[in-house]
Amino acid sequence: DVQLVESGGGSVQAGGSLRLSCAASGYIGSRYGVYCLGWFRQAPGKGREGVAAIDANGSTQYADSAVKGLFTASRDNAKRTLFLQMDSLKPEDTAMYYCAAVAGYSGSRCYPGSWQGLGYWGQGTQVTVSS
Repeated sequence: DVQLVESGGGSVQAGGSLRLSCAASGYIGSRYGVYCLGWFRQAPGKGREGVAAIDANGSTQYADSAVKGLFTASRDNAKRTLFLQMDSLKPEDTAMYYCAAVAGYSGSRCYPGSWQGLGYWGQGTQVTVSS
């Protein structure tokens, strides 16, 4: 089995920054580098939405133009860890943030809106931004 564990969430004031991490373990092993990895979030009372995804070639796509330039997704294949650097946070960024991994999706197919619900998922980490 594959386990994904998020960390780095917390409470910050508007304008602050957080860096989320997602560590992978289990069967994913040496194949981690070929996975499409993504960040998703679910705000209170809303459905889950894609935030960003990064494919095996390091190509990153952001689902929301509002976060592009403020959020940066990256991966460290050697450490089997996915990151999301979030800067200039706003109250509307308050949500549970999830990481996910899916095999066989690259390029445009790695776009986070294309594979939501597939692959492996973490339990989430809460981000709360106060005004």
